Amino acid sequence: MLLSLDAATVRFGGRAVLDAVGLDVAEHEVVCVLGPSGSGKSTLLRAVAGLQPLSGGRVLLDGRDQAGVPAHRRGIGLMFQDHQLFPQRDVGANVAFGLRMHGVARSERDAEVGQLLELVGLPGAGRRAVASLSGGEQQRVALARALAPRPRLLMLDEPLGQLDRSLRERLVVELRELFGRLGTTVLAVTHDQGEAFALADRVVVMRDGRIAQSGTPLEVWQRPADAFVARFLGFDNVVPATVAGTAADSPWGKLPVPEGSAQGARTLLVRPAGVRLVAADAGLPCTVAARTFKGTHVTVRLRPGDGPRLEAACALRDAPEVGDGVGVEFDAAEIVVLD
Repeated sequence: MLLSLDAATVRFGGRAVLDAVGLDVAEHEVVCVLGPSGSGKSTLLRAVAGLQPLSGGRVLLDGRDQAGVPAHRRGIGLMFQDHQLFPQRDVGANVAFGLRMHGVARSERDAEVGQLLELVGLPGAGRRAVASLSGGEQQRVALARALAPRPRLLMLDEPLGQLDRSLRERLVVELRELFGRLGTTVLAVTHDQGEAFALADRVVVMRDGRIAQSGTPLEVWQRPADAFVARFLGFDNVVPATVAGTAADSPWGKLPVPEGSAQGARTLLVRPAGVRLVAADAGLPCTVAARTFKGTHVTVRLRPGDGPRLEAACALRDAPEVGDGVGVEFDAAEIVVLD
């Protein structure tokens, strides 16, 4: 295992910001740590990098305890949200910084810088001033600089956080391809689940300094560990229910659940795709409270006569208007029994 955290703990003023976290990252794996502000994800990154001392536990790289090893000797590449480029140096000098610190010869440095700029989509940009670059270009230079010393582990802190959505979506695809091509091992933190799910082999969701769930993007999306993870991923249809067999008593009435679901007092997640709109005189009667155009579909907020509001997803051509009365039926395949 390239990286292992063994009961890693960081306390600030007696409060555990990182609470006995255990995490392994294999070589060539891309792991994204997700979580709301204050969940401990950035502290985890800083602890691995050697920028934040542990209060307890261990950080191991290649099986070796990193206690007492300074950040610059850990062989880790770091890329932060604000780029932290040197404004007085041109692009080439920024990318070459780590190579120069490692004593790489000038001719070799120049060749490596050229290759890296080509790799991140900025061929021939070595002589450009940092101030002349767009946000996305600065992001690419910061990435090239972090990759230059060929770190065994690359760590990214909200790497695309300051970019607009369309650029972010394009860059995350390019990063995924680049890391796959280089075989880079990556530990990234972000609050954006779309970014994490597009980039990662494995997603780790944190809450209050602990790991709430770890799994492939598909596993975490299909089966959130609990109500916190489900809501953090953006699901609103989360309610308490009592499961008996393949049905559940919920605030929205009796709902079907998949065979083999856990029984008794549980929490239900109903994905918006599982809320089917039918004729107003069928199913659960609801009034359309709001609708939001999402590009590929319309999100409809429904107000049942009794019970919490529901969110449904439907095609634009089928979306009812605000104030319309509709009926709702539920699809068991889109219902998950949590806990």
